[in-house]
Amino acid sequence: MGRRIPIPRSRSARLCAGGGLVVLGMFGFLPVLGFWMIPLGLLILSYDIASVRRRRRQLAVWWNRRGQQ
Repeated sequence: MGRRIPIPRSRSARLCAGGGLVVLGMFGFLPVLGFWMIPLGLLILSYDIASVRRRRRQLAVWWNRRGQQ
């Protein structure tokens, strides 16, 4: 989407950070946590998990086609 986010270099740190964001994002009704953490966690996980990466690419293609119409 044209933005860069610094992520950890090690695979295990990326998996922990992404998984943690997704799990904590499920508690988005709490004041400090939010539902914004779920897409960010999935974005981080998409670097290492092929099925998540495939969904991210499908979303990017759909978003670009939608913008061209």
